[in-house]
Amino acid sequence: MAKKKVKNPDEMSFLDHLEDLRWHLIRSTLAIVIVGIIAFISKDIIFGILFAPKDPNFITYRILCDIASAMGMDESFCFKEIPFRIQSRQMAGQFSAHIWTSITAGFIVAFPYILYEFWRFISPALHPNEKSASKGFIFIASFLFFLGVLFGYYIISPLSINFLGSYQVSEEVFNDIDLSSYFGLIRASSLACGVIFELPIIMYLLTKIGLVTPEVLKKYRKFAIVGILILSAIITPPDVASQIIVAIPVMILYEVSIYISAIVIKNQVKKEKSLVKK
Repeated sequence: MAKKKVKNPDEMSFLDHLEDLRWHLIRSTLAIVIVGIIAFISKDIIFGILFAPKDPNFITYRILCDIASAMGMDESFCFKEIPFRIQSRQMAGQFSAHIWTSITAGFIVAFPYILYEFWRFISPALHPNEKSASKGFIFIASFLFFLGVLFGYYIISPLSINFLGSYQVSEEVFNDIDLSSYFGLIRASSLACGVIFELPIIMYLLTKIGLVTPEVLKKYRKFAIVGILILSAIITPPDVASQIIVAIPVMILYEVSIYISAIVIKNQVKKEKSLVKK
């Protein structure tokens, strides 16, 4: 019996590429579902982690209090109580929160594998030297994503929970926070920061395809700083200290992106010169 001929990626039709993409998406979805099931079973661990930022003894609050005390500041960053209760006002509220939290945990933990499937899909179109130069793509992108998720969980979420949970327009109004709202804030903060921390990878790809150059990034640095400050003001409580805490790492990532873009352009120029010599 004749062996089935493996198609050359260069000879694949548009429908073949769609079929290939479909299987990569299916395997990525299966990875999320499998990890999500494990997270669903590990309910006590997952929800223990999610409810931790509501505790005044959470590590972020203690560190901020120690820093404020060391700098001779007032006790505005020392939180003794976060005065709100979490409630579920819908019949399926707790079950729905359990499902969505498990899916989110599945996506976060399976992110490196999702990147691996994405890499497998695009790698046939790359040249051998581009493949070797991009071997660390999955590791670096995963590291930045996890770093962003941790930043969102340990910095953005506690600051937002403390401010929004204790904010009152009147003593007549009590803060009884809905379960979905509480978990939604933590999910949004963690995932948004995970995506924001992918900025160097995004700039690397945009530079590779010629849409961005280091000169452009330097030229629009002032506008980027303003945008970062606006973004920090949106995703953090309206106080200057919290906004600075969020803005600093994003600004550092922007500067790193400029450096990475410059390296990509430098390598491309070297490659063009070597081709001319040949």
